[in-house]
Amino acid sequence: MSERSSGLSRWKRPLLFVMGPLYVLAGVTHFVAPDAYERVVPPGFPRPRELVYASGVAEIALGLGVLHPETREASAWGLVALLVAVFPANVYMAVGDEAVEELPGGVEPSDAALWARLPLQAVLVAWAWWYTKPMDDAVEDDAVAGEETSA
Repeated sequence: MSERSSGLSRWKRPLLFVMGPLYVLAGVTHFVAPDAYERVVPPGFPRPRELVYASGVAEIALGLGVLHPETREASAWGLVALLVAVFPANVYMAVGDEAVEELPGGVEPSDAALWARLPLQAVLVAWAWWYTKPMDDAVEDDAVAGEETSA
Protein backbone atom coordinates (compact mmCIF):
# COMPACT_ATOMS: atom_id res chain seq x y z
CA MET A 1 0.00 0.00 0.00
CA SER A 2 1.44 3.34 -0.97
CA GLU A 3 1.83 6.22 1.44
CA ARG A 4 -0.79 8.23 -0.46
CA SER A 5 -3.38 5.47 -0.52
CA SER A 6 -2.87 4.69 3.15
CA GLY A 7 -3.74 8.24 4.18
CA LEU A 8 -0.41 8.66 5.94
CA SER A 9 0.68 11.44 3.61
CA ARG A 10 -1.65 13.95 5.26
CA TRP A 11 0.23 13.46 8.55
CA LYS A 12 3.71 13.71 7.12
CA ARG A 13 4.00 17.51 7.19
CA PRO A 14 2.43 18.09 10.63
CA LEU A 15 4.51 15.31 12.19
CA LEU A 16 7.64 16.87 10.73
CA PHE A 17 6.96 19.95 12.87
CA VAL A 18 6.70 17.70 15.91
CA MET A 19 9.79 15.64 15.18
CA GLY A 20 12.18 18.49 14.34
CA PRO A 21 11.57 20.51 17.53
CA LEU A 22 11.66 17.34 19.66
CA TYR A 23 15.20 16.64 18.47
CA VAL A 24 16.21 20.26 19.06
CA LEU A 25 14.83 20.08 22.61
CA ALA A 26 16.52 16.74 23.23
CA GLY A 27 19.79 18.15 21.95
CA VAL A 28 19.58 21.16 24.24
CA THR A 29 19.11 18.89 27.25
CA HIS A 30 22.53 17.37 26.51
CA PHE A 31 24.00 20.75 27.50
CA VAL A 32 21.59 21.43 30.38
CA ALA A 33 22.14 18.05 32.08
CA PRO A 34 25.32 16.52 30.62
CA ASP A 35 26.04 14.45 33.76
CA ALA A 36 22.85 12.44 33.30
CA TYR A 37 23.71 11.68 29.69
CA GLU A 38 27.34 10.93 30.50
CA ARG A 39 26.26 8.22 32.96
CA VAL A 40 24.52 6.28 30.19
CA VAL A 41 27.51 6.21 27.84
CA PRO A 42 28.60 2.57 27.97
CA PRO A 43 31.97 1.85 29.59
CA GLY A 44 34.73 1.57 27.07
CA PHE A 45 33.44 4.38 24.89
CA PRO A 46 36.07 7.13 24.74
CA ARG A 47 35.47 10.63 26.09
CA PRO A 48 31.89 10.33 27.35
CA ARG A 49 31.41 14.07 27.93
CA GLU A 50 32.52 14.88 24.40
CA LEU A 51 30.19 12.20 23.02
CA VAL A 52 27.32 13.75 24.97
CA TYR A 53 28.06 17.19 23.57
CA ALA A 54 28.59 15.87 20.03
CA SER A 55 25.28 13.99 20.07
CA GLY A 56 23.57 17.10 21.46
CA VAL A 57 24.96 19.25 18.65
CA ALA A 58 23.92 16.58 16.13
CA GLU A 59 20.37 16.42 17.48
CA ILE A 60 20.00 20.20 17.35
CA ALA A 61 21.46 20.51 13.85
CA LEU A 62 19.54 17.56 12.42
CA GLY A 63 16.31 18.59 14.14
CA LEU A 64 16.60 21.99 12.49
CA GLY A 65 17.76 20.46 9.23
CA VAL A 66 14.67 18.30 8.73
CA LEU A 67 12.52 21.43 8.89
CA HIS A 68 14.06 22.83 5.70
CA PRO A 69 13.31 21.22 2.32
CA GLU A 70 16.88 21.77 1.08
CA THR A 71 18.43 19.79 3.96
CA ARG A 72 15.53 17.51 4.91
CA GLU A 73 16.65 14.28 3.23
CA ALA A 74 20.28 14.49 4.41
CA SER A 75 19.18 15.48 7.92
CA ALA A 76 16.70 12.61 8.07
CA TRP A 77 19.46 10.17 7.10
CA GLY A 78 21.61 11.81 9.78
CA LEU A 79 18.89 11.18 12.37
CA VAL A 80 18.65 7.54 11.31
CA ALA A 81 22.41 7.19 11.76
CA LEU A 82 22.36 9.03 15.08
CA LEU A 83 19.57 6.83 16.43
CA VAL A 84 21.53 3.73 15.48
CA ALA A 85 24.71 5.20 17.01
CA VAL A 86 23.11 5.94 20.38
CA PHE A 87 21.35 2.57 20.62
CA PRO A 88 24.17 1.08 22.75
CA ALA A 89 23.44 3.74 25.38
CA ASN A 90 19.78 2.69 25.41
CA VAL A 91 20.80 -0.94 25.88
CA TYR A 92 23.23 0.05 28.64
CA MET A 93 20.45 1.96 30.40
CA ALA A 94 18.19 -1.10 30.28
CA VAL A 95 20.73 -3.68 31.46
CA GLY A 96 23.07 -1.61 33.65
CA ASP A 97 22.03 -0.97 37.24
CA GLU A 98 24.42 1.92 37.67
CA ALA A 99 23.69 3.61 34.36
CA VAL A 100 20.49 5.42 35.27
CA GLU A 101 19.93 6.93 38.65
CA GLU A 102 17.69 9.63 37.31
CA LEU A 103 16.99 11.39 34.08
CA PRO A 104 17.18 15.14 33.50
CA GLY A 105 14.47 16.70 35.61
CA GLY A 106 14.97 14.27 38.49
CA VAL A 107 12.79 11.51 37.02
CA GLU A 108 13.83 7.95 37.89
CA PRO A 109 12.68 5.65 35.07
CA SER A 110 11.23 2.22 35.78
CA ASP A 111 12.87 -0.90 34.41
CA ALA A 112 9.82 -1.39 32.20
CA ALA A 113 10.26 2.09 30.71
CA LEU A 114 13.95 1.45 30.04
CA TRP A 115 13.18 -1.83 28.26
CA ALA A 116 10.26 -0.25 26.35
CA ARG A 117 12.71 2.37 25.08
CA LEU A 118 14.52 -0.28 23.04
CA PRO A 119 11.71 -1.08 20.54
CA LEU A 120 10.72 2.59 20.59
CA GLN A 121 14.09 3.27 18.97
CA ALA A 122 12.90 1.34 15.90
CA VAL A 123 9.81 3.55 15.73
CA LEU A 124 12.00 6.65 15.92
CA VAL A 125 14.25 5.28 13.15
CA ALA A 126 11.20 4.60 10.95
CA TRP A 127 9.84 8.09 11.67
CA ALA A 128 13.13 9.71 10.62
CA TRP A 129 13.44 7.39 7.61
CA TRP A 130 10.01 8.57 6.42
CA TYR A 131 11.57 11.98 5.75
CA THR A 132 14.35 10.52 3.60
CA LYS A 133 11.60 10.17 0.97
CA PRO A 134 10.52 13.35 -0.85
CA MET A 135 7.49 15.12 0.46
CA ASP A 136 4.85 16.16 -2.03
CA ASP A 137 5.96 19.81 -1.88
CA ALA A 138 5.40 20.30 -5.62
CA VAL A 139 1.72 19.39 -5.37
CA GLU A 140 1.22 21.86 -2.53
CA ASP A 141 3.20 24.54 -4.41
CA ASP A 142 0.98 24.00 -7.49
CA ALA A 143 -2.14 24.23 -5.36
CA VAL A 144 -1.00 27.50 -3.80
CA ALA A 145 -0.01 28.88 -7.22
CA GLY A 146 -3.43 27.90 -8.60
CA GLU A 147 -5.18 29.72 -5.76
CA GLU A 148 -3.08 32.83 -6.42
CA THR A 149 -3.79 32.85 -10.18
CA SER A 150 -7.53 32.31 -9.73
CA ALA A 151 -7.86 35.17 -7.27
